[in-house]
Amino acid sequence: MTADLKDLAGKTAIVTGSSSGLGAAVVAKLARRGADVVVNYLKSEREAKEVAAACEALGAAVLVAQGNVAEDADCRRLAAETLERFGRIDILVNNAGTTKFVDHADLEGLSADDFRQIYSVNVIGAFQMLRACSKAMKAQGYGAVVNISSVAGVAGIGSSVAYAASKGALNTMTLSLARALAPEIRVNAVCPGYIATPWFEKRLGTDGFAAMNKRAADASPLKQTGTADLVSDAVVFLCTEGARHITGETLLSDAGIHLSMTGLLQR
Repeated sequence: MTADLKDLAGKTAIVTGSSSGLGAAVVAKLARRGADVVVNYLKSEREAKEVAAACEALGAAVLVAQGNVAEDADCRRLAAETLERFGRIDILVNNAGTTKFVDHADLEGLSADDFRQIYSVNVIGAFQMLRACSKAMKAQGYGAVVNISSVAGVAGIGSSVAYAASKGALNTMTLSLARALAPEIRVNAVCPGYIATPWFEKRLGTDGFAAMNKRAADASPLKQTGTADLVSDAVVFLCTEGARHITGETLLSDAGIHLSMTGLLQR
């Protein structure tokens, strides 16, 4: 991606869950492209401020905003604070997500509460954020929304049945809202496969993380391990005018892992 391209100058972007990982990579690339950005976090204030400082160094005006997307009041407040600060909302990236790691065959490993918690963030949270931003987007005649889904929602794999089901629901919701909110607002989804992030390293340990990265690369047709940098390029593309003819699309960014249909842990 061209480092000095400022095609998003004058636009404002909200990226939920952007204090680390894929969200941090997306918000930084949007800032590099000229957008003013909102860095959202739930608990990681220090990390969010570090991401914000990096975006400011790229020339962006930045709002750091705490909020839980599972709470409708937080979503509406986040949109209101963005409008108060910047006067517009052009881009929304619904990146905040959660999961529980349970083998798909372990039906007793998931409770109704587990499903509710995962859906409350991955599906309801994305809907609530889009609803909170949609009025401003409609009024200005422009909006680009990207939902961060997963190949798990396409292939029925991933960290748990509840997670895969939630991402499948997010993909379907992307289609519904792309149809309902056109022509002013475009709604698309990106489905990553496994992404090598510090979150996985903490969970798997150094050796387990290295082994997982190798498994992911070996299993993919492109022989690549997914990274936040690679996947964020696909996300940012759908936010730009280069994708102005695209809505209701579900873009898999997984090095082709869906073609091999392995049991790898997915994002």
